[in-house]
Amino acid sequence: MKPLPDKTIERLSMYRRNLIAVMNSSTEYLFSHQLAALMHTTPVQVRRDIMLIGYTGTMRKGYHIGNLVELIGIIIDSRDGKNVAVVGIGNLGKAIISHFNGKRSKLRIIAAFDSDPEKYGQLFAGVRTYPVSKINEIVRQQKICIGIIAVPEDKAEDVAEKLVCAGVTGILNYTSQPLSVPSHVYLEEYDMLTSIEKVAYHAKVL
Repeated sequence: MKPLPDKTIERLSMYRRNLIAVMNSSTEYLFSHQLAALMHTTPVQVRRDIMLIGYTGTMRKGYHIGNLVELIGIIIDSRDGKNVAVVGIGNLGKAIISHFNGKRSKLRIIAAFDSDPEKYGQLFAGVRTYPVSKINEIVRQQKICIGIIAVPEDKAEDVAEKLVCAGVTGILNYTSQPLSVPSHVYLEEYDMLTSIEKVAYHAKVL
């Protein structure tokens, strides 16, 4: 299969989350218009995305939820899973670890880094904290390939450089500082302020 567009990957992840919730309520099949309603999108978009990954439902019953969840997992997840590290154990970093761990078996937050000596060796939701100076050592030792940056924005570039040098191939940047990384590293930048401003704009014009 050809690489999927970023927006398609985002929607597939959301489809899976909603499908799992429905599956837990003992529902076995779902039509495209029902999934679209859960996603606040259109049935056409749902059918387009699901056809893109090579899955089809039936006219009579719709999509088999279990099979679709399994297929999305095969496409999105890595077979052996990925190890993740969080850099910055302030309120945001702790919240990320607490919220995320255990949600996906193929993504594991296994290390945290901070510049505060009082946090060294501490466990947050079962994740041990190390000095930022040990990023290279721990990332290589524990085969971490994804780094989540949750530090003050003036530290973000330095942290990103350390993660790249250590060998990570994916970075999620939670700061408002734009980053530049080599082409072999996938960068996702989440700016909370921009997201809030977008919501404020739509709240104004609606």
